Amino acid sequence: MQVIKQEILPPKAEKIAKELTIHGDTRIDNYFWLNDRENPKVIEYLKEENDYNEKMTAHTKQFQHKLFEEMKARIKEDDTSVPYKLNGYWYYVRFETGKNYPIYARKKESLEAEEQILFDCNKMAEGHSYFKLTGISISPNNKLASFGIDTVSRRKYTIQVKNLETGEILPTKIETTTGSSTWANDNKTLFYTRKDEKTLRSDKIYQHILGEDPSKDMLVYHEKDETFNAYVYKSKSRKYIIIGSSSTMSDEYRILDADHPREEFKLFQKRERGVEYGIAHYKHHFYVLTNKDGATNFKLMKTPVENTTSNNWEEVIPHQKDVLIEDVDIFEHYLVLTERFQGLNRIRIMRWDEQEDYYLPFDNETYTAYTGNNPDFETDILRYGYNSLTTPASVIDFNMKTKESEVRKEQTVEDPTFQKENYISERIWATAEDGTKIPISLVYKKGLEKSGNNPVLQYAYGSYGHTTDPSFSTSRLSLLNRGFIFAISHVRGGEYLGRNWYEDGKLLQKKNTFTDFIDCSKFLIQEKYTSAKHLYAFGGSAGGMLMGGILNMAPQLYNGVIAAVPFVDVVTTMLDDSIPLTTGEYDEWGNPNNREYYEYMKSYSPYDNVIAQDYPNILVTTGFHDSQVQYWEPAKWVAKLRELKTDKNILLFHTNMEAGHGGASGRFEALKEVAEDYAFFLDLEGISE
Repeated sequence: MQVIKQEILPPKAEKIAKELTIHGDTRIDNYFWLNDRENPKVIEYLKEENDYNEKMTAHTKQFQHKLFEEMKARIKEDDTSVPYKLNGYWYYVRFETGKNYPIYARKKESLEAEEQILFDCNKMAEGHSYFKLTGISISPNNKLASFGIDTVSRRKYTIQVKNLETGEILPTKIETTTGSSTWANDNKTLFYTRKDEKTLRSDKIYQHILGEDPSKDMLVYHEKDETFNAYVYKSKSRKYIIIGSSSTMSDEYRILDADHPREEFKLFQKRERGVEYGIAHYKHHFYVLTNKDGATNFKLMKTPVENTTSNNWEEVIPHQKDVLIEDVDIFEHYLVLTERFQGLNRIRIMRWDEQEDYYLPFDNETYTAYTGNNPDFETDILRYGYNSLTTPASVIDFNMKTKESEVRKEQTVEDPTFQKENYISERIWATAEDGTKIPISLVYKKGLEKSGNNPVLQYAYGSYGHTTDPSFSTSRLSLLNRGFIFAISHVRGGEYLGRNWYEDGKLLQKKNTFTDFIDCSKFLIQEKYTSAKHLYAFGGSAGGMLMGGILNMAPQLYNGVIAAVPFVDVVTTMLDDSIPLTTGEYDEWGNPNNREYYEYMKSYSPYDNVIAQDYPNILVTTGFHDSQVQYWEPAKWVAKLRELKTDKNILLFHTNMEAGHGGASGRFEALKEVAEDYAFFLDLEGISE
């Protein structure tokens, strides 16, 4: 097999030196020319790489198909979500056998009532290789629905409105939006967010009046600071239209009585750098979740609706050093807090009259619990979700008054051989080079021995404070059943152990994310879970940057690595403020126009640090229309790796010419991409069925 592979020659990208100079430092970028998506030579190169990938993986095509069918067979095809009630209707989403896309439907008052189909995305997707519907918003009188559609995967949505009584889609088309919109209480005024055509930053909020020409829509807010994004929504109490504006480090809100949409928005509390806050309305107060005054893990405050500036904020739940408050749900009689303590989710329920204050009980170390869709204000029922690395996802309705639980749905695994008792999960702790303990969540099949010969797939993300919680996956069973251990490294840069965990993995501490992952790898090898010959790594987007980092820093630890839509050309991208998302990222990575950040960034940027050394087997994937990580970052990185690497290991690059950051849009099409990834790892292990 290896001999055949060597006969197929990989593409060679042309080298055209470009000098990039700043702070008196010059970088030579030989593959800068790949940035031009209109250049036929660029398209030709991407097609050559795709062709090479096809030839190199031809021997696994049958196996990929088998994996795809196996994963697809575990999914209940004719599936329905648990209905939720909003304003007199029960809403739900369902799938039909053999169909790729969801059907959105509702029933009036009772679940026995006749079904009304709002949107059949299978019909709407016909003729499109990519289709995404988002932002369904129902008018207060239940007669209209606004919605957003993207058929390119560039995250530029067109908003339209459907008359739910006649089924007619109105002629209104509002282009280049986020897809989300919200109705005022008059049933004819719609507020929505437009994106900048070039940078795709959400920067303008408009007011549209039904029946009028969208080109005459009134601009009600323009966010001029390029590090902020703007958005608009309605409070759960349905009393206020709220404009939010957020950056990594601070927030600002404006509020408007939803009964009076022609009036002006009122500033809630002006932005202060370093002060984050979020707001929720209840009766005569707004509740404010904030890190103000050094509350790193956030505290809850309240303020009267007529006096919202921070000098009026009163403390409700104080800051705690070891408990991160992640979210707040407000009901008529209850306040519900989602917390994180020692890495684990907690749900705290408190009555407004202070008669009760208690936690929902959870009992292991590798679970995920979260509050679900709770749009109804006047209810005692809290809907929450629960799953673990070994337990399929459940949707549970908990009566906060009687404390009775009803499991409304447990995810069906359409596999008669599946029993959750056959899998084991655990949480172990590696020690980082600076002495910090790094948690790892593991899952594997029962009976596994720590021989050092088990294949391990190690995953992490580690940026933006995003926490990868240990959750169940039906497709992952295809790896576990073939002897793989799946490991999530909860590295710094996420928020698994509170807000400081995030702060210690960003800006001038970013390298902690890479070294934590490497130290977890060393620990898994040391504890005989695996060896370098059987250790694999996977990460996507900012997690793909992590893969680029570990490949440069410790390539000898891994047999194979997949980097999906990887952010690898960190310095050049962060110096180009015309690229979508760049300016809003300065608080995450630093602004390289500042020399200190430039030098630090340059010291870890995967593309800038490719050197002549042996690298493991690598698969890189991207989408041509990706608006978050442009296709040329992985393209340039692969070209440079091909030029410099000194090994005979395989390096594959696959560009989905039809998709963006999220990959394929259909539920089964996306599984084909998972099958491609899994076949790559399994093939390296010599597993072919």
